Amino acid sequence: MTTIGPMAESWANGTPPGGSWVLWAAGVWAAFLAAHLVLNGRWWFWLLPSLLPPPVFVALPALLLVLSCATGDLTAAVVAGAALLLGARQSGLVPGALVRGALVRGARRPPPPDGAVRIVSWNTQHWCQSTDPEPFYAFLRGLDADVYLLQEYHHDQFNGTYRLIDDERRLRATFPGHRAVIARGLITLSRLPVAATVETAARRTLRVDLEMPGDGRILATFNVHIPVQLRLVSPLRADFYRAVRSRAADRAREYRGLLGDVAGCPHPALIAGDFNTTAAIGDARRIARLGADAVAVAGKLCPTTWQARPGMRWWRLDWVLTTPGARVHSYRFRDPRGLSDHSVQEVSVSLAEPDHPATTDLRIRHHDGFRHHDEGTHHALPLPGKDRPAGQ
Repeated sequence: MTTIGPMAESWANGTPPGGSWVLWAAGVWAAFLAAHLVLNGRWWFWLLPSLLPPPVFVALPALLLVLSCATGDLTAAVVAGAALLLGARQSGLVPGALVRGALVRGARRPPPPDGAVRIVSWNTQHWCQSTDPEPFYAFLRGLDADVYLLQEYHHDQFNGTYRLIDDERRLRATFPGHRAVIARGLITLSRLPVAATVETAARRTLRVDLEMPGDGRILATFNVHIPVQLRLVSPLRADFYRAVRSRAADRAREYRGLLGDVAGCPHPALIAGDFNTTAAIGDARRIARLGADAVAVAGKLCPTTWQARPGMRWWRLDWVLTTPGARVHSYRFRDPRGLSDHSVQEVSVSLAEPDHPATTDLRIRHHDGFRHHDEGTHHALPLPGKDRPAGQ
């Protein structure tokens, strides 16, 4: 007569030794989450696990919680429930959006106050390099914004570098009432008077100070494009990991510079752009130190702005932040209509408190309304050619 040991019998019955498969799955996820909370933003390698779609941090433990309740496994339910609570902040969900959305549906939203301006921020995905310029410019014009903060005013060379472009003639024709500041592969277009362009320590940021309607108080705008984490090569190659490590250091320098730039700004500020950072990436802690996140105004439980491919809009990489004195009255994401893999961010902004005018030594004046501020332009491009950012 053949006897089967307890461990073999457990596996034969479909139950791992030491507990149910739900408990094992919950334990594995809890161990991953613990490592994530400890290492995220502190070890360069953890940039890779932190690229998971943020909703996974809620969806997976919620599923395990349901399954553990269905199987009557109390221990698994406790582990999954704890993981759900601890991982909620990594998910990018905005619970307050449900309350705000209900209030908006139940009452008419008040219009923005006098003096509010409409600002859009958009990663253009290499400035219509792979799309027809006609619909691209028609789309930009149709946004009808007072201020445009646009990223990726360049073309991809597909050899590890970008080529800066000159499309000023078309810009002038499309936006005759706007002034432009162009630098570092970034454009700030504004109907408002440009009071100053200010050099920044962050090498992938363009700061432009604008005179707001009415009393001419200053709103500082920071047009931001943080470099992406990955190089599109096989993860079996050492170059892949060298690139991740160098880019982690590069991103840290950018965030340190941007934090210093914003802290040293004497005016109310709006900081917007493509941060290539989700709520699940450790750099989200740095973003939180920059200013108040406007996303609660959007009224979306799960805001997303980027899609890896059509139908996979699970990530929010684009942010709008404000410092004291700047108020966001509305915030929405607009469909890019296939012109980019990033949604357009649109906000209505006004100033709440008086501000002192910008000092004249920072002003750069040109009679034609197009201003160039090219210091550090090369820093906006990938540094070594082999480390071409992917998906910026």
